[in-house]
Amino acid sequence: MMLMRGLLLAIMTATAGTSGAQPVAPKPERPSDVTVVGRRSQPSDWREAETEHVIVLSNGGERELTRIAHDLERLHFLLSVLLNRTDKADETIKLRVTLIGDVMQFTAMDLRNLRWQQGPFNDAFDIRRYYDPREDGAVMATTRIDQRAVLERGVPISQALMGLQLPGVGGANGSPAMQSGLFGLQSQPDLIPNVNEQSVPLSAAGMVQAGFAQHFLQTYFPAAYPRWYLDGFGQVFSTMTARGEGVLEYGRAPVGSSSVLQKFGSYPLADVLSGRYLEQRGDRTRWTPVHAWMLTHFLFFSPTRSGQFRQYLRAIANGTEPAKATAIFGDLDALAVELRSYYRAKKPYEQMTYPVARAETPVVRRLTSAQAAFVIGRLELGSRVYIPPAPPADASQADAARMTKARTAALTAREKWLARVRADAARFPGDDGAQLLLAEAECRSGFYDACRGTADRILTQSPCNGAALTWQGAAMAGQALGGPVANRDAGLRTARATLAKANRLDTEAVLPLAAYFHSFADAGIAPPVIAIDGLTKAMTRVPNAPSTRLALGSALAARGNRAAARSVLMPVAVGAYDSPERASAAAVLHGIEAPEGAAKADD
Repeated sequence: MMLMRGLLLAIMTATAGTSGAQPVAPKPERPSDVTVVGRRSQPSDWREAETEHVIVLSNGGERELTRIAHDLERLHFLLSVLLNRTDKADETIKLRVTLIGDVMQFTAMDLRNLRWQQGPFNDAFDIRRYYDPREDGAVMATTRIDQRAVLERGVPISQALMGLQLPGVGGANGSPAMQSGLFGLQSQPDLIPNVNEQSVPLSAAGMVQAGFAQHFLQTYFPAAYPRWYLDGFGQVFSTMTARGEGVLEYGRAPVGSSSVLQKFGSYPLADVLSGRYLEQRGDRTRWTPVHAWMLTHFLFFSPTRSGQFRQYLRAIANGTEPAKATAIFGDLDALAVELRSYYRAKKPYEQMTYPVARAETPVVRRLTSAQAAFVIGRLELGSRVYIPPAPPADASQADAARMTKARTAALTAREKWLARVRADAARFPGDDGAQLLLAEAECRSGFYDACRGTADRILTQSPCNGAALTWQGAAMAGQALGGPVANRDAGLRTARATLAKANRLDTEAVLPLAAYFHSFADAGIAPPVIAIDGLTKAMTRVPNAPSTRLALGSALAARGNRAAARSVLMPVAVGAYDSPERASAAAVLHGIEAPEGAAKADD
């Protein structure tokens, strides 16, 4: 299978020696609320479908939810076969996918993508998807309603039919009554195309599959990929379809791809491969998801360019500037000629048979009203708790004003959101899940007294709740660091003992390991080896979490383990996405490589 070979060679070879190497650390050193009875058990309209590798939540129909979750499990198996992972152990935390009712509701949530970006695509392709590789597991959200990309706007039907008289009933003297406009089509007006409109469909299932494919690649093969490649990789698998029992089809062109390419035309290859296309705004660029699909699809299948493609990806993964890596392809005009010929030719696709039992049917359960009340809050958490930094002392007046405005807006939005989370949690005082979200929101916002109070209340009713112990320990550490210096060491020791207890209750939980590590790092103390080992395990569970990679890479660099630190930091420092951790990771990486560069120059 040509695509299979292309994927294996292009991805696995490109990431060899960079992302696959796990950091090797030295051996360890020894070192009375009222409960509302029954309210939380009332069923909601939200359901959760779980498979071996994914959890999908939706307030839509159960059949639709089951189909999407099942297809994602099929896609996981397909990618595992193509990338030779079917027999590999999998310790990663399941991706949580939330399907939001409609575009307006999704937009109103204002889920800012801090650690994932797409395109930039032309504004016609305003694909609504949220992805956040959090330290305790990645989350993704999108609308469950099919959308369309409008390439050429037409005239609204209501205007086109203005004054047009349609026959009805009930007129005077038994004559037919006349009705104006269309009747009975108001249920989904956003999906009704305008007259003479040119558009292409964007299925909700395809958007989810594209995001899942990107997540798979960055989870099991984390590396510094160019963004256009990740976009194209997702699009290649967005059209995966189950054809009958035990047959998967993948690699087909997205619906409407010819119309998109005819509308927007070709795009300069030099700008894409060098990364210059990232500087263009959506209202000016001609770059689209279909362009990303075609370039990636072409390089997967091309028998003459696959070797250069591998070299290009390997160079990017190793930190080569994209503009320099582009030279690997040689004459770009010749490459463009081949790509145009590929565009005009019939595109290949493939089918694969698979054992049906390897893609299990999801287990579906209905959420209670308490659980459903916090589905959206958990999604919003990632965007709301992050506050942009204050302007540095040497910032220009314009930059200082811009940064201050952004920071003030974020602080105001966080306060409003926290007030809502507190009010919602008060409605379900006996529900541990509701209170845990509040504790996490308060701790991550720096309100350690409130966080500890919430965690204490949870432990009163659930003494063995490991997550509550984690937030109790994190709050203790925050209180110690913010309190009198004389009490700091004792407070931190108590916090670490609490976090160790949380770890013993759930040895697979990530958050106790991260909080234990930060109880040293945030205090300016070099984390001991046992804390570094714990964070290494946390990265194994969530390999693409930038915050974990930054913390671990910094600790390894401080210990002089430069090779391992570089491997950990590269996907964050020079990878496809701008994240809050990117600048710090790049600074640590620069500190690692500068001495080596100086030594080579002296030689």
